[in-house]
Amino acid sequence: MDASSVALYGQLKAAQPFFLLAGPNVIESEEHVLKMAKHIKGITTKLGLPLVFKSSFDKANRTSSKSFRGPGLEEGLKILEKVKATYDLPVVTDVHESHQCEAVGRVADIIQIPAFLCRQTDLLVAAAKTGKIINIKKGQFCAPSVMVNSAEKIRLAGNQNVMVCERGTMFGYNDLIVDPRNFEWLREANCPVVADVTHALQQPAGRKLDGGGVASGGLRELIPCIARTAVAIGVDGIFMEVHDDPLNAPCDGPTQWPLRNLGELLEELIAIARVTKGKKPFEIDLTPFQE
Repeated sequence: MDASSVALYGQLKAAQPFFLLAGPNVIESEEHVLKMAKHIKGITTKLGLPLVFKSSFDKANRTSSKSFRGPGLEEGLKILEKVKATYDLPVVTDVHESHQCEAVGRVADIIQIPAFLCRQTDLLVAAAKTGKIINIKKGQFCAPSVMVNSAEKIRLAGNQNVMVCERGTMFGYNDLIVDPRNFEWLREANCPVVADVTHALQQPAGRKLDGGGVASGGLRELIPCIARTAVAIGVDGIFMEVHDDPLNAPCDGPTQWPLRNLGELLEELIAIARVTKGKKPFEIDLTPFQE
């Protein structure tokens, strides 16, 4: 096992009231990613929240082949490495193919498995063998019980450092809903539970484009609603994509949270988390009531 990953995993599990995985959806440029890392770290340091910086080097599952995908593996990893060196931050990024895992594992502290690929055994095993923390997004088509098996695939490959992430469930063709019960049921995977409060509000292929074709939409205004619910129930971590100019973001703009509003929302979530007992099971007494 990777010693630094074991240490980080322990820190995230012990985080109070929760940890944060946050950053722009995709690496747009070195300058932009460094700017985002600087400002997000400044906010979370002030609030005392453990931060893992997130951005993707390749968005391999874009709705359109014409859409921006990112700088690619080699250049993207160089940029993430610079984020780590410049701001002393752990980073999380996603993989889509097994052959990417070794290179990504040399840079990323957390390797993320996309929701569409959450059952792909070869990918899960290749990621697990890096020794890094693995964050598995629950497929939009999956019951939370499926994540028990996905997490077990990581452990059977020799890696105990796994997390599972709720990111919504298909509701018809172009919509997702968040079932709050999943935050509790995902605990059956016996690992930290993360709530993706941004992708969970996507409307996949829900926008028709003027020139033909479709693109994903989203319900940014409901991000606080889902985030409040998640921390009240007691998730261990929040995953949130953040952008300084969401209306002009090249990927998933409709579900990225504005950087200028990040501190305000996190302050509210911390306050909610500190007054709830969501991480503690409620002791239900079913003995007959006596007068």
